[in-house]
Amino acid sequence: MAEAAIQISAPIERVAPDAIRLERVLDAPPETVWRYLTEAELRSRWFMGGTDAKPGGGFDLLVDHDKLSDEAVPYPENYAAHKGSAWTEKVIRFEPPRLLETTFQSGKNGTVTYELFPEGDRTRLVLTHSGISSSTGAQDFGSGWNSHLTVLQEKLAGRGVKNFWALHAQSKEAVKQALES
Repeated sequence: MAEAAIQISAPIERVAPDAIRLERVLDAPPETVWRYLTEAELRSRWFMGGTDAKPGGGFDLLVDHDKLSDEAVPYPENYAAHKGSAWTEKVIRFEPPRLLETTFQSGKNGTVTYELFPEGDRTRLVLTHSGISSSTGAQDFGSGWNSHLTVLQEKLAGRGVKNFWALHAQSKEAVKQALES
């Protein structure tokens, strides 16, 4: 897969003191995007693997970002300790292929809601992370979600990301600027 120059922007907004919202238009129908949200193998290509998310149950998220980059890149020192960490999440709402809501970090950092809206043969994904209690707050979670959604967007467009961690570093600055404006 050839990588085009990725433009890092941060289409993010703070919708409450403890909540952020991000949107992306993805080059795939809602049914395909749904699979990338719920099937662990596909989810591991843009976010975290673990186990499949199913209605009314729990599923695991496993931190292993090695599949996110096309090149072999080391974890930055401040993230290396998290590699291999896992959380058990709870599925709160499961309405294929339009709505998925789950806990995040075993519920310690609220919930994440994924809403899918068809736009022709594409999908508008609206992600809302609410109940953020971490001291790193909207800045850290926003840059993470922005990075991961950029990877998803690139993968669904048939492209790749050479270096996820370089993308993540760029995203941190873009999110900081977006949240301060």
